Amino acid sequence: MKDLNALPEKIIGLMNKGVKIPNPYSVDIGDEVDIARIAGAGVIFYSGTKIYGEKMLIGPGTKLGYESPVTVVDCQLGSDVELKGGFFKKTIFLDKSNMASGAQVREGCILEEEANGSHTVGLKQTILFPFVTIGSLVNFCDCFMAGGTSRRDHSEVGSSYIHFNYTPNQDKATASLIGDVPRGVMLNRPPIFLGGQGGLVGPARIGYGTVIAAGTVYRGDSPEGGKLIHGNMESVFTEREFLTGYYGNVGSKIENNILYLANLLALKEWYRHTRKPFFAMRDQGPALYEGAMDKLDMAFTERLNRFKVLSEKMERSIGIVEGLAQGEKGRQLIAQKKKFIENWGKIEDCLTGNREEAVAGEKRDALCEIIKKRIDAGETDYIKTIQSLDAEESSIGTQWLQAIVDQIHGDSSLFLS
Repeated sequence: MKDLNALPEKIIGLMNKGVKIPNPYSVDIGDEVDIARIAGAGVIFYSGTKIYGEKMLIGPGTKLGYESPVTVVDCQLGSDVELKGGFFKKTIFLDKSNMASGAQVREGCILEEEANGSHTVGLKQTILFPFVTIGSLVNFCDCFMAGGTSRRDHSEVGSSYIHFNYTPNQDKATASLIGDVPRGVMLNRPPIFLGGQGGLVGPARIGYGTVIAAGTVYRGDSPEGGKLIHGNMESVFTEREFLTGYYGNVGSKIENNILYLANLLALKEWYRHTRKPFFAMRDQGPALYEGAMDKLDMAFTERLNRFKVLSEKMERSIGIVEGLAQGEKGRQLIAQKKKFIENWGKIEDCLTGNREEAVAGEKRDALCEIIKKRIDAGETDYIKTIQSLDAEESSIGTQWLQAIVDQIHGDSSLFLS
């Protein structure tokens, strides 16, 4: 029998504070990890667990590595989180979220309460609102997804689904809004269903209540919601010359990028004013809140950088269009791209100038007062509090956040019209 006293000091410290480690010699804790940020009650590290990063935070009831070895780097984990196997880096997992084995969840992800994925899921720069469920063998990077009201009524991504987020012209200004922030935060919207063995070509906007049938690769926008979308199962192939660096009409691509960024700004305001008090009431809450805001900043920076790269690619595209001699259509495409290039700085200023902080302040303050009264009355659960709001109260919050999205979108679009 091995001498437990020969274990690394941090392993002994974790076991002394109540962390269950059935096979402690198989667990690796980085020298930089602060074990004071790891709870003891109900926490289990199974064989093959590796934890690294000075920003690591682990809440009570969390279980790591039950199905297969797991590596967790600079993540923040709330209460009762289960990461059953795989690799996780610079992501926040809020209470009762979970991922099965084989997952690879990289930088800039937020999984809110009870969001979950089955085996072999790849995420990066992905935000999942409460209850959203991801099937097996899914690649779902650069997405926001909301919808649903509970674990029995949730938005779902079917198995073997792909969000196509990289173009032949090597840009990734392709993030998709599946749902939206202003309505999604109220946790009262119909779920969205993306059928298995299908795909979504970003950037796209999909509304609540939408069903995209299994086997469909969708290349459009359907923001109004409530639609059944299915593709023709017969394959029709076309062939034409591919011009590297050529972009046709980029109007919808630009608009979808602006709307995605505007939704991120609205979500930051929601966390800053509405979610923050709930974090403040719990152990490790301030650190968990800090982790969430850090991920939102990462998400915004990523999307803004990708958007900027897209603007820089317009110069080459203009040269190609000029060489094609396409008449009036070509002149319109050139004018569109020139506006994008010439006004990028102004668009960036609209997106980074903190305008969201001054929008619809009366609505924001009214909702915050409603939330404060709930908290003062003894309510501490975020999900229950938001779902207890009546239609008029939740409408106040939606109007506030939608005003932010509309303001940012409107101000930015002025330089493109």
